[in-house]
Amino acid sequence: LFFFNDTATTEIYTRSLVGSVRCVQETGINAEYMGIIEITGQMSDKVVPELIKKKEARDAELKKKSVEEKKAKKEASKAKLQVIKAKGKAWFEADKKASLELIQAMRKAKKENSYYVPSEAKVAFVVRIRGINTLHPKPRKVLTLLRLRQLHNGTFVKLNKATIQMLRLVEPHVTFGYPSKETISKLIYKRGFIKENGQRIPIQSNEQIEKQLGKFGIVCIEDLIHEITSCGPHFKEANNLLWAFKLNPPKGGFDCKRHSFVQGGDWGNREEYINELVNNMLQHPCSPTFTQQHYSCLLYTSPSPRDATLPRMPSSA
Repeated sequence: LFFFNDTATTEIYTRSLVGSVRCVQETGINAEYMGIIEITGQMSDKVVPELIKKKEARDAELKKKSVEEKKAKKEASKAKLQVIKAKGKAWFEADKKASLELIQAMRKAKKENSYYVPSEAKVAFVVRIRGINTLHPKPRKVLTLLRLRQLHNGTFVKLNKATIQMLRLVEPHVTFGYPSKETISKLIYKRGFIKENGQRIPIQSNEQIEKQLGKFGIVCIEDLIHEITSCGPHFKEANNLLWAFKLNPPKGGFDCKRHSFVQGGDWGNREEYINELVNNMLQHPCSPTFTQQHYSCLLYTSPSPRDATLPRMPSSA
């Protein structure tokens, strides 16, 4: 460090020696004798590098822009939420009105000693219940076309002549029926995954759906449920967006996979009873009721090997 007794020379070097003066202050040297502490204090308050000024101005501008964008996004999200609520309310009223009309039509037919035949279902939910052992290549190909590649997979299928014939080919390997709106809503909310860049992504926000189906007027999960339930004009796009549902084994197990549902078994068409099966398959196997039931069943049918005198099954079985 260089110090000068001349005040003018000291004032000139003060601009570049602010850091040096700080070092002098820290080391305890009598810098007041040089007459530079007051000068450096005044100059450090006034002189700010140009790069620092530009950086502060840029940061302030970016912060202001970010605050404005967040505010605009929040207002747009609030407006969109109001639209979604209005849609949901309108669909709820329409479903309620349709159900009342159906009940009135059935009561009127009964009063006139006649019958009321409701319209046929447009959508079916198909669940695979058999594996791939001893499976013929033709039904295996049909199961692949239905996106039922694994055991206990489920998909929505639009019912027409072609899909009904496909279901007949794989009928001994699947069970299907006509799901209610409540069942469809449970499936999508609890086990809903979408395809995004070839990956299985869980549904976590409406933006995911709007990004891929917004051009078809489907902007939220309620739009997606309504499109599947009503089998709308864009059912194909909405159904293809959904990944095949991966379900648990049903609570209590299947009755008999070798026989059809009408014969007391499991495979085949079970119409509205598919709702009960889906509810059982949506329950997590670690839930208390599920675990307790299976645990007691194992204790009941499998006594200890040391109890040689006891039968394996009760005499009433």
